[in-house]
Amino acid sequence: MNGTNEIAFRPLYQHVRDHLFARLIDGRWKPGMLLPSEQQLAGELGVGQGTVRKALDVLALENLLVRKQGRGTFVAFPEEGRLHFQFYRLRADDGEICLPESAVHSLARVRASAEAKDKLGLKRQAEVWEIERTRSLRGEVVTVEQIMLPAARFPGLDRLEEIPNNVYVLYATEFGQIVTRATERLKSVNAARHDCELLGCKRGAALLLIDRVAFGLDGAPVEWRVSRCTTEHFHYLSELK
Repeated sequence: MNGTNEIAFRPLYQHVRDHLFARLIDGRWKPGMLLPSEQQLAGELGVGQGTVRKALDVLALENLLVRKQGRGTFVAFPEEGRLHFQFYRLRADDGEICLPESAVHSLARVRASAEAKDKLGLKRQAEVWEIERTRSLRGEVVTVEQIMLPAARFPGLDRLEEIPNNVYVLYATEFGQIVTRATERLKSVNAARHDCELLGCKRGAALLLIDRVAFGLDGAPVEWRVSRCTTEHFHYLSELK
């Protein structure tokens, strides 16, 4: 069966699911928002209420919506704890699980470098938000990070009172940019002078570099992050399933 026929024979509720999914991508439906009733959506889309119900059930199974008995259907909030441990992999050598604390050192809107444009799929004249921050575990600064965000996806970022510890929750709730997955590359590097100033390590000390690109619901990159970490008392944990 060719691709055209496969698309033609997709169940109607799958097409409705895709249509509703697009509202999550373009930010019309934001985390925590109560959706119109199934009856309202059915009338708007010109399909049966049962078709809408199936489409919403699929999105709920994908953890994008939350169905609350007697209250309606809501756009899911990113779960703070889950996101921390899904995307933050540093662990104490003694096995204790602890959340990092963050301190933002700078935030600026700048012309995207060639590498940033490549990582984020940006056009020639694009600008990015550049955030530098440190992260601490047990009161010890263990990570210095440079975070690059496409400025067009995060308008007014500099008007926020603060950049919270878990930026992925911020991305979703304030800008409708929901991170669904990320790719990481790890390598060993030597600490430069600026690293030493922020991490309190010696010049040339071995650091773990984590180069991450995070992707949104539409599959496009929404963040490029480079982290340099000390590992004297901590390690990077990856669980393979």
